Amino acid sequence: MTAAIRGRGIAARCTARLLGAQGLDWTLDDAPRPSGPAVMLSDPALSLMRDCLGDPELLAGKRRVQRRVVAWGGQEPATLDHGAIVLGEGDLDQCLEIDNINKSNIYSDFSIHAAMPFPSGNMRRFGSRPSGAAQVRLLREEDGDACRVESLDTGWLFLIPVSDTTGWLLAIGGSPDELLPQSRHLGARVELSRLSGASFETAPGMLECLAAPGWLACGTAAIAFDPICGDGTAQAVREAVLAAAVVQALAEGENAQALATHYHSMLLAAMRRHLKLCAQFYATGGKGAWWQAQLAALAEGFEWCTAALSRLPEPRYELRGLRLVPRETVT
Repeated sequence: MTAAIRGRGIAARCTARLLGAQGLDWTLDDAPRPSGPAVMLSDPALSLMRDCLGDPELLAGKRRVQRRVVAWGGQEPATLDHGAIVLGEGDLDQCLEIDNINKSNIYSDFSIHAAMPFPSGNMRRFGSRPSGAAQVRLLREEDGDACRVESLDTGWLFLIPVSDTTGWLLAIGGSPDELLPQSRHLGARVELSRLSGASFETAPGMLECLAAPGWLACGTAAIAFDPICGDGTAQAVREAVLAAAVVQALAEGENAQALATHYHSMLLAAMRRHLKLCAQFYATGGKGAWWQAQLAALAEGFEWCTAALSRLPEPRYELRGLRLVPRETVT
């Protein structure tokens, strides 16, 4: 059995690596994706990647963040211990580099879509939060090992240090030059160097159809999490594990429709949990109209996910390690 993978992000490349480890054939169409600012990968997410890919030294030596400073809901900043690494543009591509990328249209039994266009389904967004990013200069020496989060009247800011003197500022709900003047804390600690120029959507969203016999969709283009939870990379890895397990189960003769339904329902349930967690943050971030609108959109999304799950059958499979096992055989 051969799986054709389209995409170049974490979900696509992890899926390819996992399929190869299972002895399954695959091709990868290394579809282009937009570049972005630095990302922060938490220690639990890094551990998950290392376990799944069998590489205990994956991303060793990258810059570490030791503290998380949070000023939320008008409160004074609180400092928390936080373990994470900072990845620059291209770091993940380099660590997940794959030699035998095949861009030809060879025959495949199954397709995995981690980049647009998708075979079917509209993207449903749970809110609207156009956001932006900027490179900044850190004005205080002690900020080189700390990420910072601050809620504002009409959005929130997230600072990721990339060196002792520089960082990336993500502005959720507007552009950095619009939101930074609202800041009570971060505004005195950074100086804007260069706006990225691009606006991107940070409200969570997902395809209404994530799988059908013959294909499935994964990655942030198919199901996107709000950055407020910091779980987007780990979610992409979990999708890769499930996608590879689906292909393995198909190769072993399991029912294609049942597997597609299981895959879709698992990701739908993950989105439902994510929306519930997001609501806890947005309920406490501020009391103004912007915050109330985000909270209402999250509640509407939670209800939509709940209704969609109620129309699906109970899961027929259980993930054990890297394999899907029919529930009646699980001991």
